[in-house]
Amino acid sequence: MNRVEEAVSSFRQGSNCAQAILATYGTSYGIDRQLALRLAMGLGGGMGRGGEVCGAVSGAVLTIGLKTSRESDTQSREVKEETYHKVREFFEKFKALHGSVTCRGILGCDLGTEEGQKEAREKDLFSKVCTGFVADAARILEELLSA
Repeated sequence: MNRVEEAVSSFRQGSNCAQAILATYGTSYGIDRQLALRLAMGLGGGMGRGGEVCGAVSGAVLTIGLKTSRESDTQSREVKEETYHKVREFFEKFKALHGSVTCRGILGCDLGTEEGQKEAREKDLFSKVCTGFVADAARILEELLSA
């Protein structure tokens, strides 16, 4: 199973979108899987189901930070610039596929409201649509991390 499939499998088994990405990729950059799951817990559904930045995107941003920095260089201007560049590149690629990086924008409903959550459940968006967002975030990460 490749890492894209692993992230999707993790999501399907109950991880939120951010957990699925960070737990799959973070281990390659020195973070324990259980810690990754804990760190990403509140990022699902666009930050606590707030409909903001998609959790798969947030998990990818955290992964990019792990990839581009080491403990000794977290204050380095050069490393920050490289990280910011990769994050913007990730955003551009994700937006090109989905038009937005927010849950609200890509799902078409607001998870920050009970009505939006109900609509998402009724339309089965989490399994029908979010799985694809996790896969796309993972594919983009694969491309950016290997560059």
